[in-house]
Amino acid sequence: MSEVLVLVDHVDGAIRKPTLELLALAKRLGEPSAVFIGAADQAAAAAEKLTAFGAEKIYTVDDAQVKGYLVAPKAEVLQQLVEKTSPAAVLIVSGYEGKEIAGRLAIKLKSGLITDAVDVQEGPVTTQSVFAGNFTVTAKVTQGTPIITVKPNSTSPVEGAGAGTVEEFAATISDDAKKAQIVAAQPRKATGRPELTEAAIVVSGGRGTGGNFEPIEGLADSLGAAVGASRAAVDSGWMPHTFQVGQTGKTVSPQLYVANGISGAIQHRAGMQTSKTIVAVNKDEEAPIFELVDFGVVGDLHAVLPAATEQINQRKG
Repeated sequence: MSEVLVLVDHVDGAIRKPTLELLALAKRLGEPSAVFIGAADQAAAAAEKLTAFGAEKIYTVDDAQVKGYLVAPKAEVLQQLVEKTSPAAVLIVSGYEGKEIAGRLAIKLKSGLITDAVDVQEGPVTTQSVFAGNFTVTAKVTQGTPIITVKPNSTSPVEGAGAGTVEEFAATISDDAKKAQIVAAQPRKATGRPELTEAAIVVSGGRGTGGNFEPIEGLADSLGAAVGASRAAVDSGWMPHTFQVGQTGKTVSPQLYVANGISGAIQHRAGMQTSKTIVAVNKDEEAPIFELVDFGVVGDLHAVLPAATEQINQRKG
């Protein structure tokens, strides 16, 4: 069987859930081979985690030549690995960085590229949700090595040990790839909440919050949930764009999604309609969001959410 390269998405060596999902998809296409680009002292722990979720091989790449630069060096690492291994496909997590790497890699290899897939089957044949989630299409790369970016939460990770063969790979990074250098970075403020795209529960707020996200955050913390926001809340400057759920934001598919003060425009639905259970709180009983939900509460979120939070905290106590 041919290898299927999976670019590992991690934070300081901690493997993020979307990578484990990609390994599950890779098994459908061939032998999953993870590509870990990171610090040498993090490689062993990363390889152990990747092996537990089915990686047959792990290519470890010391990021000494890569860190401090934008995405171009990572694209060159993947290019050289593809040329060495001739894989059946390359899978990358959809995101700002992932899609940029995929685009550069496709150009270097003169290969076809599919972005934002929500499923990948043997072929590889991908499924995508388009036009704000109104249509589902299938696609297949017809030239070169298929390069596919997959949205987080498109499938579930599957535990099952692979061979876990570790191979160090030394890439040669060109000077051109090092022209865009990171000169400063501001770390995000730690909230203790799960990552939005990986959370099992998401509590989101929209225009109905009036800019006051305290009830949203209070409920989220009581549930151990991530906090999201609609485009209206983001455009109003109430929340950063990194919290936006929707067509022009992030796609989430949690076990529970709670929409508060969100009308339910199609652009927002595109980012959350695959959630397993959807609850909405809105003063407008005719809000479009109620057409989508499993449970709806017609009421003022500023009254409903604090009451719900209090009850949850009492039961936890």
